[in-house]
Amino acid sequence: MSSDATLQVGVYEAKSRLSELLDRAERGEDIIITRRGRAVARLSAVSIERTRVTGFDRGRIHIADDFDAPLPDDMLTDIS
Repeated sequence: MSSDATLQVGVYEAKSRLSELLDRAERGEDIIITRRGRAVARLSAVSIERTRVTGFDRGRIHIADDFDAPLPDDMLTDIS
């Protein structure tokens, strides 16, 4: 289940050193958390890959040619 290079810490120690353990996990290290000498959880980095899909909404959105034109005077007086 765990190699010799995997750090094992007890629950109390994990609570006391959580920030440090999170930093180590973020750098790629696996940490096994034990309770009474028995492995109960693994702390490891999460890999989030985000891919951007271009053109996903193509044809669904229309922006008018004059969307950034100045507002008509009657509208300006209504909002001022």
